[in-house]
Amino acid sequence: MRKKVDSRIRMLVENGVKTRQRTMFVIVGDKGRDQVVNLHYMLSKAVVKARPTVLWCYKKELYLSSHRKKRLRQIRKMMQRGLIDPEKEDPFSLFMASTNIRYSYYSETHKILGNTFGMCVLQDFEALTPNLLARTIETVEGGGAIVLLLSALSSLSRLYTLAMDVHARFRTESHSDVTGRFNERFIMSLASCRTCVVMDDELNILPLSSHIRELQPVHQLEGEEGMSEAERELKELKESLADTQPIGSLVAKCRTLDQAKAVITFLDAASEKTLRSTVALTAARGRGKSAALGVAIAGAIALGYSNIFVTSPSPENLKTLFEFVFKGFDAIEYKEHIDYDLVESTNPAFNKAIVRVNVFRQHRQTIQYVQPQDNQKLSQAELVVIDEAAAIPLPVVKALLGPYLVFLSSTVNGYEGTGRSLSLKLIQQLREQSAKAGDPASATNGGSEAVVAGSGRVFKEVELSEPIRYAQGDPIEAWLHELLCLDAANHIPRISGRLPHPNECELYYVNRDTLFSYHKASEVFLQRMMALYVASHYKNTPNDLLLMSDAPAHHLFVLLGPVDESKNALPDILCVLQVCLEGEISKKSAMKSLAEGNQPTGDLIPWTISQQYQDSEFPSLSGVRIVRIATHPDLVRAGYGSRAIELLARYYEAQMTDLGEQEEDEEEEEKEDLPTDKAKITEKAEEAVSLLTEQVKPRTGLPPLLVSLAERKPEKLHYMGVSFGLTQPLLNFWRKMKHVPVYVRQTPNDITGEYTCIMIRPLQSDELQQSDGEAWGSAMWLSPFLEDFKKRFICLLGVSFQKFPPALALSILDPKIVFSEQESSEGVRAPGVVGSGMALLSPYDMKRLDSYSRNLVDYHLILDLVPTIAQLYFLEKIPATVSYGQAAILLSIGLQRQELSEVEKSFATEFPALQQRPSTIRW
Repeated sequence: MRKKVDSRIRMLVENGVKTRQRTMFVIVGDKGRDQVVNLHYMLSKAVVKARPTVLWCYKKELYLSSHRKKRLRQIRKMMQRGLIDPEKEDPFSLFMASTNIRYSYYSETHKILGNTFGMCVLQDFEALTPNLLARTIETVEGGGAIVLLLSALSSLSRLYTLAMDVHARFRTESHSDVTGRFNERFIMSLASCRTCVVMDDELNILPLSSHIRELQPVHQLEGEEGMSEAERELKELKESLADTQPIGSLVAKCRTLDQAKAVITFLDAASEKTLRSTVALTAARGRGKSAALGVAIAGAIALGYSNIFVTSPSPENLKTLFEFVFKGFDAIEYKEHIDYDLVESTNPAFNKAIVRVNVFRQHRQTIQYVQPQDNQKLSQAELVVIDEAAAIPLPVVKALLGPYLVFLSSTVNGYEGTGRSLSLKLIQQLREQSAKAGDPASATNGGSEAVVAGSGRVFKEVELSEPIRYAQGDPIEAWLHELLCLDAANHIPRISGRLPHPNECELYYVNRDTLFSYHKASEVFLQRMMALYVASHYKNTPNDLLLMSDAPAHHLFVLLGPVDESKNALPDILCVLQVCLEGEISKKSAMKSLAEGNQPTGDLIPWTISQQYQDSEFPSLSGVRIVRIATHPDLVRAGYGSRAIELLARYYEAQMTDLGEQEEDEEEEEKEDLPTDKAKITEKAEEAVSLLTEQVKPRTGLPPLLVSLAERKPEKLHYMGVSFGLTQPLLNFWRKMKHVPVYVRQTPNDITGEYTCIMIRPLQSDELQQSDGEAWGSAMWLSPFLEDFKKRFICLLGVSFQKFPPALALSILDPKIVFSEQESSEGVRAPGVVGSGMALLSPYDMKRLDSYSRNLVDYHLILDLVPTIAQLYFLEKIPATVSYGQAAILLSIGLQRQELSEVEKSFATEFPALQQRPSTIRW
């Protein structure tokens, strides 16, 4: 039966096409795929050009196969079963046959990055994650449509309790009860997006989209009258530069005013030819950064630059950049094979990506791809271009900077969520270095900020804010950024009023049910929390938000200053802590894991320690791992992070709560705690409400957002742990927090180049000692692990950790280098160290050492003994007091097996060569 479609749906599609803004349709019902055909028809009628291409994403199975012959066989079978009328053409199969559809598994959506589609269809809602949402929606052009297909539901609130595929990764043996807070917030947020419509599979608009009632048709002006101010300015800029070559032809390729100004800034820096400029380009996704860099490289070739090096995490990431290099060449009339040729990679892993362009029109010029870690190949460079610098480890980016012109680009938010690490650290350092050499001055080009250093380097910043795929102010982009907190980095709250002393600050537990309830106040608080996350040194992805909201073992704490209750305002967040409860694994599971040699997901510290030490007892201990600690960027190194961790340790040691009072109310608390909130979600989901009349609203009667630690009973824990990328400052920080290392990974992380380190702090409380006994209730259980770790680390210093700086290795070992007179006078007492037979040092060895100590023989004569002596010394078998420098030299030569010449070079600044040889070893 034919049915008239609600005119507002067609109007929404047409308005989107006129304004170059995207629209979103959420269709509830099993027949939703049939309505995709109708929506695509409306869209193709409105765009008045080629039929829009479609991206169709799914988990495993499609209704009809994407393979043409298989699809025909499926249709034939359906006809035989009577599911399709053979007399009529099935609209859906006709749509599939006549439309350019790109099918993609959710697991392969990384391959569609950089492509643009007119429509995106997302089925299998349970397989969606925030990363996938951002990645797929980002590919739709302005005027396009996003269609989200949901299975038949009697109520939208049933989605709150829907088991998502990603939840399986969040469950651990001791924490298996997942609460779907993210789905609840997702559904609530749909009502706030004015170009989103939620409807059933007959295109009846649901009450959640009540804002659609006020929809009015948009009247778009044609020609110059319909141009925005920026578009008119861009047109004038292109006309004014038409006679200035090569810049005029290159700017003509730009799509937005921001992009044109960025290209002009790049070419200005290149035309100076002083080779002392750094230009940093930052923007969100889809703003045309790579395109601007590509056009700028073509301009640099026209200006005569000979050696241009391009780097990015992988040459495949440079597809867009090289595409626009060639578009730039077309603009300045360079012809392939006549003026330049290109070389593709023969490495199968790089998928035939372009790695070199040879130009031979004026003279021999090259554009060469180098891997980020090959900075030593840049000695002859004139221009180095770093694309997607935020995805490269910070030390590697710093090593790429040198005495040549540098262009770098970085994504500051968007689906990659590369964080603000690059812009906060590297760009800030470049700005400060330039400011030290001269006074800051503002550049007029491209809205960039330039710092001119008198005799140093010139540093310029350019930011692209105008999107290219769709119009400025696109409602879908605004909705997605708010939902996934992608734009939080641009809204880091300023600290108001007086800064409190760390000792005045208190730690509060954050109730996640209230935090993700989509109430106005809790949304502001969530955005502020995420702003601190993104502003910290962590690499963030939208999936982190899902982990925060739904993972049952995760908990959130915030450090706040003294709260003024007279002010009706949210307090300033000084520090955010995200922790994960781990352990309490049965011995049976631990034994099975050890026997099979596999490591289940979750419970990072218990499984790692269990596997490394082949210990089946450790996983049964309960612990808390600090997943993240993010301090306000204006308050770094002010003591707030230390205060937060110290308060957390005191809380889990039951020093913050009055246990006497707590025991009395224990039963009531168990009833009134989180299960109640989960019960409300389940109860809400099970209410019998018609889909067409259901009013979806944020829950009421929620508990307070912030809970004082004195009011919440802590879990019984044996230890507090942390896993992080090993650096000297971080190791020092965690040492100060009374953590000790128990594991260092033997291979560096592929992305950061850092070695993973696990440190543990034993927790002690009277309650633990009463329940678990003296052995597990005190810190005694940790000693065997520490001794074993120290022994293994000493042995591995000559193999896996040979390149460790001596200071870092010494900090990990934390050796005893000062002995009392009594200990020194007693000498070596350990059996098997000095003596005949199987002793480590024979009488002949002692004679050689004696002669060397009196400068009678050369050090080569005792070089074979140094590793043995070093090992004995750092295991505290030789009680000799030495200086820190001598201990570092002994470690470098004896444990890391370095040549004396290498040691002299590395220690030249701290220890003159004359002081190094004679007194390295003495007792």
